[in-house]
Amino acid sequence: MACALFGGRRGHGGDGCPGTQTRWSREGRTPCAPPTASFPVVVRSPSPCYHNASTGSRIRHRRKRPPVAEGHLATSHAASATAPVVTVESAAPGRVAAIVALANQKGGVGKTTTAVSTAVLLARAGYRVLMVDADPQGNATSSLGLDKQALLYTLYDVLLDGVGIARAVAVTDRPRLDLVAATPGLAGAEVELVTVPEREHRLARALAEVADRYDVVLIDCPPSLGLLTVNALTAARHVVIPIQCEFLALEGVGQLVTSIDLVKRRLNPSLDVLGVLMTMFDARTRLSTQVVEEVRRFFPERIFATIVPRSIRLAEAPSFGQSIAEYDATSRGGLAYRAFAEEMIGRLRLRDADASTSDGL
Repeated sequence: MACALFGGRRGHGGDGCPGTQTRWSREGRTPCAPPTASFPVVVRSPSPCYHNASTGSRIRHRRKRPPVAEGHLATSHAASATAPVVTVESAAPGRVAAIVALANQKGGVGKTTTAVSTAVLLARAGYRVLMVDADPQGNATSSLGLDKQALLYTLYDVLLDGVGIARAVAVTDRPRLDLVAATPGLAGAEVELVTVPEREHRLARALAEVADRYDVVLIDCPPSLGLLTVNALTAARHVVIPIQCEFLALEGVGQLVTSIDLVKRRLNPSLDVLGVLMTMFDARTRLSTQVVEEVRRFFPERIFATIVPRSIRLAEAPSFGQSIAEYDATSRGGLAYRAFAEEMIGRLRLRDADASTSDGL
């Protein structure tokens, strides 16, 4: 699978029109009704969306959206555009968030579980955390218990329509933890971004608007090396690479490291690998131990001391819309991710969290 930085990869069209979906008949098209908004912005004519009833496809004609008033966030649980507006204070005066991408082009290695668990634990420790779901599958969004259909804006609107990211931030029911959600429509961004000028910097520029409001920004990357992952790597300062303790998981690591190096040299000189996290470790097999030893040989200074075991509790937690810290904090997986969060705090050199807002890891 080719890196999108040099040629890109093809995806497929998305869905998720924010308006009322009125399908068009053979006689003509009826555009979707634009959503009403309670935000203090200048209203312009929105881009019409047309739906083909026979194929289910969407044709979208883009126009520049109105500027977004900074400091306003829409809540995630709003079923309509009457969502309350929330003002978010800066995390610390003069301080910029540490932006961390969790990336591996192989699927099923624990990226989303790691991202969600770490985000919840850091928020509990008193840090302001923004979770960015950059995976069209939207598993991080579901794992945090959000209804994708109730969201006014998602990452797709930020990357393609120029919607300010502050407007796409969904406030979760967890203190100090916010989310920029993803839906399957984000898959269309892989194709639509190809013709966009400076396509690799779209996410970086969007995050710059809110970087002073958070201590940490975690980006859950899709299992590919396409434009969404390239955007995440261009926006991030650090990369965490989760690797499953199986042989096949090792095959793609070299390609990922090469892609990270290309992004570092051509797009983001400050990008650095924060560490490699071994996941799904099965102590009953010699293979898991051998894989850990092999990774430690190649990344002696980068591998995290924490090794996340294979655990049924980790697999069960997302079905309840919870992280492992909320579902079963004392399980083997819960204790492992708590240790990993402590390592993350140390490696990122985060300031001490306000004790008055901390719930503790």
